[in-house]
Amino acid sequence: MTNSVRKVAAAAAVAVLGAALAGCGGGADAPAAGREARMGTPAASASGSASASASASAAGSPAASPQAGAPAKPPTMAPGPNGLAPVFERAKQQTDKTVALTFDADMTSDQGPRAAGGEHFDNPALISALRTLKVPSTIFMTGRWAEEYPDQAKSIGTDPNFEIANHSYSHHAFTSPCYGLPVLDTAAARADVDRAFAAFRQAGAVNTVPYFRFPGGCYDDQSLRALSTAGVTAVQWDVVSGDAFAKDPVAVAEQVLAGVKPGSVVVMHCTRSAAPVTEEAVRRIVPELRKRGYRFVKVSELIGK
Repeated sequence: MTNSVRKVAAAAAVAVLGAALAGCGGGADAPAAGREARMGTPAASASGSASASASASAAGSPAASPQAGAPAKPPTMAPGPNGLAPVFERAKQQTDKTVALTFDADMTSDQGPRAAGGEHFDNPALISALRTLKVPSTIFMTGRWAEEYPDQAKSIGTDPNFEIANHSYSHHAFTSPCYGLPVLDTAAARADVDRAFAAFRQAGAVNTVPYFRFPGGCYDDQSLRALSTAGVTAVQWDVVSGDAFAKDPVAVAEQVLAGVKPGSVVVMHCTRSAAPVTEEAVRRIVPELRKRGYRFVKVSELIGK
C-alpha cells in the first residue's frame, strides 16, 4: 500500500472538470485512481463490521446511536489492512441489474454569502423528480448544505425513498492536491465528519447512513486512517455523469447510459448553480435504464450484496 496521493481524475479529464470539482465534488475516474486503497469486504452490521461498530460507538456517531424512527442499521464494510477505512466503488455481485444513483449536495463552509446573494446550492426540482419517478437514491450531503437548507435536509432525511450520507461538513479536501480545495489535517478531517453528522441530526434527518464521500473524490492512506475511528465506509463510484457545470442534459444522460453496468454507482449532483441540467438528465436516464431491465437501489443495498 503506497502512501502517495491517489489522483482523482484521468489526465484527459482534469482540464475539463478541475474547475467544477473545486466547488462541486466528484471527478472523472476517481475510482480507477483509488483502486490501491480499495479494501475490506462487505460485512453484516451484526458481525463482520464489529470493529467499525465499536469505533462508531466510541465516537458517538449516528451509526452507533440511531435516532428514533431511523431504519435498521445499514451494512458497512469490514476495515481494511491496518484498520484503514474501507472503500466501496461498485457491487461485487455484478450480475444483478441494479444501479445506485448518488447525488452530492455540495456547499463549502464559506459559501454562505453566495447563498444569501441568491445562488442556489439546492435543487428541489431534482428531489421532486426522483420522488415522482420513484427512484431510491443516496444523497451525499455536506453539513453546511444541511445548515443552509434544514427544511429540505429534514424532508429528504425522513423520506424512505432516500438515505443521507456524509460528504463532510466544509467540503474541504482530505488530502492534497485536490482541485485547489483547502486541505484539512487529520484531526480536523475527523472533526469535519462528526460535524456533518451533527448538522444532519440538528436538521431532523433520521435516514442517515454511515457512508462517506471524500470532497473531490481525493483520498490517500492518511485520509483513510483519519476515518478509521468514525465507523464509516468510504463510497466512490464507477460512473461519472459529467453533470458538473454541464449545459446539455442529453450529453449527460448519454454518458451515464454508456457507463452503467450491473452494480454501478453513478455520481451526480444536487446543486442547481453547479449542475443545472441534472434533473432533465435524470428524467432521460431513469426510463431508459428501466427499459434495459435495471432496478434502482440505494448504496446501502449495493453494499449489502
